[in-house]
Amino acid sequence: MLNNKTILITGGTGSLGNALTKRILSKYKNIKKIIIFSRDEFKQYNMEKSFPEKRFNCIRYFLGDVRDLSRLEQALKGVDYVIHTAALKQVPAAEYNPFEYIKTNVIGAQNLITACINQRVKKVIALSTDKACSPINLYGATKLCSDKLFISSNNLSGKNGTIFSVVRYGNVFASRGSVIPYFINLNKKNKAITITDKKMTRFNISLEEGVDAVMWALKNMKGQEILVPKIPSFKIIDLAKAINHKAKLKFIGVRPGEKIHEELISNSDSQLTIDVGKYYLILPNKNLYKRYKTYNTLRKDFIYRSDLNQNFLNLSQLKKLIENFEKK
Repeated sequence: MLNNKTILITGGTGSLGNALTKRILSKYKNIKKIIIFSRDEFKQYNMEKSFPEKRFNCIRYFLGDVRDLSRLEQALKGVDYVIHTAALKQVPAAEYNPFEYIKTNVIGAQNLITACINQRVKKVIALSTDKACSPINLYGATKLCSDKLFISSNNLSGKNGTIFSVVRYGNVFASRGSVIPYFINLNKKNKAITITDKKMTRFNISLEEGVDAVMWALKNMKGQEILVPKIPSFKIIDLAKAINHKAKLKFIGVRPGEKIHEELISNSDSQLTIDVGKYYLILPNKNLYKRYKTYNTLRKDFIYRSDLNQNFLNLSQLKKLIENFEKK
């Protein structure tokens, strides 16, 4: 799929960008070029230690910001595929700096769309978040706007132009900003593990599963779909017990902009969602169903939310995930 092709990853120095780069280099020996596009020179410097240009002569590191349309136009010359992971993501920071998030997550998305169409990029995958589903905070609202822009842009690019799709999932297990490292650190200091709500649940996806979803989408995308992987859930209180079943727990209440349960497909979305096996696809209208050879529609009351999930991780499974994380 990627042999003799050029791929650009925005926000490419992040955890997903690093994992995608590793997967692509190992699987596609004849890839033409991987362009890592990001604004942080220090992160590019660190990434280059893992993937030096001297050893991997297909890699290029481009400094730039998705807010800068002219730089995107320059970086996208000759690019076949784009994976868009660049975003501002911290919920509290979004509430304090709202327009900065709009500049990057919304205007930046539109800049990328415009540049991709102008440069005749073949396929674009944009990374979304659970917070874009029924958003209650500004970060989620900006990502919902971004999703809508990417999906609707298929109407702008023409019949044989760029096709755009979205991949949506929640926080990656033990990634930067997740509760796992925070809980482990509190436990090591013999402090109480702070939990916002006893009922809180979350979806669980590994970094490798995130990469799998992006690669599946890149291979199978038709355009206009939002891909949602089928993943297990866990209870936050079980996560704390898996770290230390004797740990003291302190319940502090839900923070502003925080949901008790993660939601990836709302009931409204589910009316236009199909099941294609490992993934759900949210589509703009039912006329697009016929593009897929095999699929199942969902029941009318379906909601894909972490507390309503049929698949939950038990304590032993959570312990194993934590052990694997601590070994790294």
